[in-house]
Amino acid sequence: METNSYSSVPLNPATVETALKRTSFARRHKGWLIALMSVLLLLFSLTMAFHAYVAWTLARPHIDPLRSNPALAFGAPYEDVRFPSLNELSELSGWYIPASGAAPSKQTVVFSHGYGGNREEIWVPIYDLAKAVYHQGYNVLMFDYGYVQPNWNVTGGLRESQELLGAVKYAKDRGAERVYVWGFSMGAGTALQAALQTRDIDGMILDSTFVLEPDTLYHNMKQEANLPKVSQSLVHMFFPLINGVSMNQMPYSKVKETQYDIPIFFIHGKKDLKAPYETAQEIYQRQKADSGSQLWLLENDGHELIYRAHKEDYLQITTGFLRTLSSAPPAPVKFSHSR
Repeated sequence: METNSYSSVPLNPATVETALKRTSFARRHKGWLIALMSVLLLLFSLTMAFHAYVAWTLARPHIDPLRSNPALAFGAPYEDVRFPSLNELSELSGWYIPASGAAPSKQTVVFSHGYGGNREEIWVPIYDLAKAVYHQGYNVLMFDYGYVQPNWNVTGGLRESQELLGAVKYAKDRGAERVYVWGFSMGAGTALQAALQTRDIDGMILDSTFVLEPDTLYHNMKQEANLPKVSQSLVHMFFPLINGVSMNQMPYSKVKETQYDIPIFFIHGKKDLKAPYETAQEIYQRQKADSGSQLWLLENDGHELIYRAHKEDYLQITTGFLRTLSSAPPAPVKFSHSR
């Protein structure tokens, strides 16, 4: 006969009670734990989505339509023109304004508009500047960067510098022997990128120079909302994923460290909340003493608002700088003009 033998260990009532309490606690709080994890996951997802949206919108600013033209604005005859970027990856449209006077001019000013604007750059306002150089005997080329077109995005100067070089080539193809670039904000930063790649630019006027780099990007984000420093890294991470270009591709360090071979006139306000004036000042200070470069640094002016506040001085100094570049004598003496 088989006999089953079992050895039993008496259960401790306290142990059983503790186990039952733990089970009951887990059951009672399981829903709360799931809810807490769900909330944390939602917050994480919203944080990621917010920074992805910021990266998306930064590369796709709202652009107003054209409101006028050179004929209506200051009575200048003009041509609607189209030309490719230097690398022929984009096609640009613009206005070509032959200089006033009977004889064709061999000098052209190419305007390089800023972020969120188009060739008109209404808030500068650029028509006043175009009128001034037109009447002083320069051809004028005003054009739109590619991101003004639908379905294109800002690339921080990577594609835009090739587009500016396409504009410079177009001016050369129209007979210009000297080409000067007059840039504003990111258009000024783009001009610095373009000047790294060519010898066809003979001088530049750069107003409120904006160089896109991580710190400057965060500086601008802080103007809109009091975002933590981690936001800079998150937007930096999403930028290439959403826009196809990485900030690591942007040569901001080289732009800031280069001694350019052409005269550059920097104009900047110390109250600029978008483009820290120290950047333009540092680039200027790196230029050679005999380069002909100049700095006009104003104490109480903001981003791209210097012309509106100092119209007479602005026109006198900038057109004087152009006349100096256009003349045959040696390069002008470097000076720093602060007020």
